[in-house]
Amino acid sequence: MRLLQSLNRGLETLDYLTQQSEPSRLTDIATHLNVDKSNASHLLRTLVAAGYAEQTDGRRYSATTKVQPRRGHDLEDIIECRESLHDTLVELVQVTNECAHMAVQVGTRVWYVDKVASPLPLKVDHPIGSLAPLHCTALGKAFLAFGSASDCGRLEVFTPKTITRQPALEAEIEASRRRGYAQDDEEFSSGIRCAAVPVFTASGEMIAAIGVSGPTARISMERLTELGALLINYSSTLSNWSKA
Repeated sequence: MRLLQSLNRGLETLDYLTQQSEPSRLTDIATHLNVDKSNASHLLRTLVAAGYAEQTDGRRYSATTKVQPRRGHDLEDIIECRESLHDTLVELVQVTNECAHMAVQVGTRVWYVDKVASPLPLKVDHPIGSLAPLHCTALGKAFLAFGSASDCGRLEVFTPKTITRQPALEAEIEASRRRGYAQDDEEFSSGIRCAAVPVFTASGEMIAAIGVSGPTARISMERLTELGALLINYSSTLSNWSKA
């Protein structure tokens, strides 16, 4: 399967940055990627927002320690996971008729790295490359329940249903562990529900989360429970992506 172009360029950019002894100019990065400065700037802003790159006061860029394997999963691992499980997202959409997403953790947020859209006119769309909070998304709460995430930052309000008190969030995370999946009941966007499960490496570390989401017009709380159970049934498939 062909690598998603933006992620492939992201990996190429980080490879370049890690090989430089000093922070690099935007012009040099654009030349290396063979793209114009506007495209290179957009890519770098995304990598900075995700925590994989940083910008100096002199408007130069360097890779952060986040890209080093000893500090977590590097971008190459993430791309391997995405490529291995893309067909699973396709199958989930075929089975549910709802949108399927994959996300990874970057600090106090999740970063959407893959999606397969619903074939229905009314659908959920979180673009690849977008960021969302941990505390009020099913994908984010999956990292809190099953991964090593602990710091959510400020519990920002997005809808009337957003959890904003730490005790309530801790209770929700414990409920997610008991269920085996995390859920979002209109907590990030009104009118949208989502269920999500973790994806682990061969060594047992959580690397990503996969979720199915759709409008409340189709996803009642009963249907949300069914989607969570469906995702749990895919757990064995999700755990087989890594050969390492």
